[in-house]
Amino acid sequence: MKQALQLKLSQHLTLTPQLQQSIRLLQLSTMELNQEIDTFLTENPLLERVDAGVEALPATTSHQPTDAAGDGPGPAGPEGPEASTDGSEDIDWYSGVPASAGARDEDEDPNFPQIAAESPSLREHLLVQVSFMNLEPRDRRLVELLIDALEDDGYLLMPLEEVADLIPQELGVEPEELQIALRTLQSLDPTGVGARSAHECLELQLLALPRHTSGRERALAIVRDHLALLAAHDFVRLRKALDCTDDQLRQAHLLIQTLNPHPGAKFTSFETRYIVPDVFVRKTKNVWVASLNQDAVPKLRINRMYADILQSNRGASGSPLSQRLQEARWLIKNVQQRFETILRVSQAIVDRQRHFFEHGEVAMRPLVLREIAETLGLHESTISRVTTQKFMLTPRGIFELKYFFGSHVATEAGGACSATAIRALIKQLIAAENAKKPLSDGKLSQILAQQGIVVARRTIAKYRESLNIPPVNLRKAL
Repeated sequence: MKQALQLKLSQHLTLTPQLQQSIRLLQLSTMELNQEIDTFLTENPLLERVDAGVEALPATTSHQPTDAAGDGPGPAGPEGPEASTDGSEDIDWYSGVPASAGARDEDEDPNFPQIAAESPSLREHLLVQVSFMNLEPRDRRLVELLIDALEDDGYLLMPLEEVADLIPQELGVEPEELQIALRTLQSLDPTGVGARSAHECLELQLLALPRHTSGRERALAIVRDHLALLAAHDFVRLRKALDCTDDQLRQAHLLIQTLNPHPGAKFTSFETRYIVPDVFVRKTKNVWVASLNQDAVPKLRINRMYADILQSNRGASGSPLSQRLQEARWLIKNVQQRFETILRVSQAIVDRQRHFFEHGEVAMRPLVLREIAETLGLHESTISRVTTQKFMLTPRGIFELKYFFGSHVATEAGGACSATAIRALIKQLIAAENAKKPLSDGKLSQILAQQGIVVARRTIAKYRESLNIPPVNLRKAL
């Protein structure tokens, strides 16, 4: 076979290291982005954060956001801080990104952060009470043993027989001693602690009330023998079982609703996680405008000392330090492009959902990723990355950007209604319903149909469950 040379021209996507980094940074949340930057700061001596008191100089270049389906910006040259082939010489690499970042409020003192006082745990709260009680050392140890066996909500789910098995036999602890220790534990605050079931927990709290409390005896009968009927809102059978009137049953029911089925829950410490919004939305001259949260934008710059060393040694273009300079430039530029893309997408969302900001969820219009992608000339995957774990602070609250996207339901007029708007309508209808005659899913479907929104009963049930609204039988009241 005769050998020959053939020349072919073709186009293909090349994921350069800078483009790969740009895509990765785009899909990170604000917290993950700061963790990624901290890693870069540790590994790259040419990259540093701008101090809070240092004001950034203006950057004159406006960069187009990186699209995952298109070519990314070219790499910065390794010659030095003033030489570049991708237009990066217009960026002030020593000032930080973006240029509009301002200093913090003068009233804020970063040296004295406010730290919330740590509240005592349930165990600590109970042990303090036991320490003031006049108990024999043996009895005190048994009560402390039961305290250690409590669940976080204050229940004692471990049977006393199993607790007894944990005690060495040579101590000779009798079952009656554990019963006495349990009664001692159940006498402590909060009332209901040490209960072994929901019935016992509520019963302990009712017994602690004065005897003349209205509805106390009937409420005791309910929690002892008919709690399942009350949970199912089966008021007809409950009224027959108690042989009482509607008013008497309502009085007992209201008394039970004042009780706490989880007495130890208030002592459970939860880690508070704060959401840092990426974008603010404000109304300016009757126009809703999105703007970046400058406190969420990392202020980065090139270390001038190392850059001057590279500039004075132009012959060492292939040195590891020169490569670090190139990586630092990539990161600064990609961080800037990330936030510019977030801002563009956010403003496009605001423009299409302006009725939501004016009137609330009922005015939410259907929106899909493709619509924003076509408007901005980006790929749908890019819009998906931008809207994931990015948050927008609005006068109506803080929302993830994905919240503004949703499916639609056809209307009789030939238009479309957002699923978010339908859920808001369902919530409004149920909030205004007669508690004695709550609206069924079928009735809700009929009411929406009268408003021109055709929604099947099963769809109503799905939306209702997503709102954590119980079914009609559990919403019925006396």
